[in-house]
Amino acid sequence: MILSVETLAWRYPGGQGVGPLSFALAQGEAALLLGPSGSGKTTLMNLMAGLRTPQQGRVLLDGRSMGALPAPARDVLRRETLGLIFQTLRLVSALGVRANLALARQLAGLPADAAFADSLLARLNLSHRADALPRTLSQGEAQRAAIARALVTRPRLLVADEPTSALDAANATTVAALLKESAADNGAALLVITHDDRLAAHFHRAIRLGADGLLADAA
Repeated sequence: MILSVETLAWRYPGGQGVGPLSFALAQGEAALLLGPSGSGKTTLMNLMAGLRTPQQGRVLLDGRSMGALPAPARDVLRRETLGLIFQTLRLVSALGVRANLALARQLAGLPADAAFADSLLARLNLSHRADALPRTLSQGEAQRAAIARALVTRPRLLVADEPTSALDAANATTVAALLKESAADNGAALLVITHDDRLAAHFHRAIRLGADGLLADAA
């Protein structure tokens, strides 16, 4: 399994948070994790990425426990294995869209691949905005740029937090297809964390998170 979540839990003092819950993703598998606002989806993403330490349970990424690793080793594992698309997009404001993609590859220790970057921008209808600074992008354009940045490193596990929240139906369909196709092309697992039920039609597996942060249903 590329990702194993084992009795994982993190709760605020008032009880809000996520878990305990367990699920796993095999290499090459694609799944949705669906839950309403406030169900702990972003907290779960941060736990899986090693950006927050579990209060209970553990996350195994490619067989290694994220919580058991020192911070530098956790950073390396995350950089080499994960492609993260955050709800807060985190584009580098001083760089154009294409330069953001180039920087992502550089930080991952990968050689430049301008042709692949340009192909992603074309697929996401961003070729005409390749040199635009993030502050000049619409919210939908910025979200698509963040998706391209995550894909440009060809990650083994792609995790997306609400990747279609600012998109209309046509672009949401395009993004769902691109995420699935890119993951499949690279033999990667894909987990889309979202409240967007429109995406359910594009995935065979949906893991459902209830408002209490517990698994309500898994198929």
